Amino acid sequence: MAKRDYYEVLGVERKASLDDIKRSFRKLAMKYHPDKNPGDTAAEHQFKEINEAYDVLKDEEKRAAYDQLGHAAFEQGGAGRGGFDFSHGFADVFDDLFGEFMGGGGGRRRSTQTRGADLRYNLEITLNEAYAGKKAQIRVPTSIACEACHGAGTAGGAKPTVCRTCAGMGKVRAQQGFFTIERTCPTCHGHGHVITDPCRVCSGAGRVHKEKTLSVNIPAGVEDGSRVRVAGEGEAGVRGGAPGDLYIFLALAPHRIFQREGANIFCHVPLPMTTAALGGTIEVPTIDGSRAKVAIPAGCQSGRQFRLRGKGMPVLRSQGHGDMYIQIAVETPVNLTKHQRELLEEFDRAGSGKTNPESEGFFAKVKELWQDLTEK
Repeated sequence: MAKRDYYEVLGVERKASLDDIKRSFRKLAMKYHPDKNPGDTAAEHQFKEINEAYDVLKDEEKRAAYDQLGHAAFEQGGAGRGGFDFSHGFADVFDDLFGEFMGGGGGRRRSTQTRGADLRYNLEITLNEAYAGKKAQIRVPTSIACEACHGAGTAGGAKPTVCRTCAGMGKVRAQQGFFTIERTCPTCHGHGHVITDPCRVCSGAGRVHKEKTLSVNIPAGVEDGSRVRVAGEGEAGVRGGAPGDLYIFLALAPHRIFQREGANIFCHVPLPMTTAALGGTIEVPTIDGSRAKVAIPAGCQSGRQFRLRGKGMPVLRSQGHGDMYIQIAVETPVNLTKHQRELLEEFDRAGSGKTNPESEGFFAKVKELWQDLTEK
């Protein structure tokens, strides 16, 4: 039985563009695909026929030979000399149908270059450094491009040769019945190229392990757990590929005095009982290294907060600052002398409910509660 004209099989004119041929092929391949036509031998024959036609017409050289000689152009050499080999038909269909949308190779050779891996570096800084920002010097163990071969992996600057096993595709296919199994090429390990004369310094890897020193700018206002990205400072790419990035994860060391919540600073300040009772002025440190005076009103109680506007942490990538909060804790006197104890006892005898209204009120409520319980 004579073969049908390939253009007729795909339903396109002889002057059709490659895009028109692709569109027609995809439409017909989806229509006659065996999965959609189980047990239909006619559909299977159509599927094979359109694959054979497309395999020729999508290739410029094959198409030119076909236009000149017709089917006779492939009768002598068969599949080995450019004809259609249906053992690759199913995988080629998948690549052509979905390769553009899923990043498939579609018959393209693989590049030997591979992007380098990203690196992580943990850096601990103080709260003061987070406030002012910092230029840190860090030493990072990484892989850098081999200087002897300039990252190519070959000796003398020679180019890698195309892998003969996979013809540069990085993968090989094996036919099992109707299905085609695709796996990584065992010769080039997926690179598509092989190095016959590797560089003696890097043994063909194109990169060597080395510790490098970097200067990193830590912006003011960073928080615990912040991440700083340094582009291009990760591991060098394989055989000249682009380098990865370096990610610096920041951890803030605990401060002896201050606690941080977002952009705000909190400071727990113990206050002598006499100052809390009589009132006065205290000086407290601030995160910027200066001092701030805080007026304490007479009768100040534990837990009271005083707000210092703009004395907190800088807001990242902004001109604003948070606030500082002074939290008072009234301190009870300890290690009293005999005279001090006598003075306090005299003060207690002379006192009344007006000097300790909260405690007097609390115990009055407790007394009422006990009375209610005993009456019941």
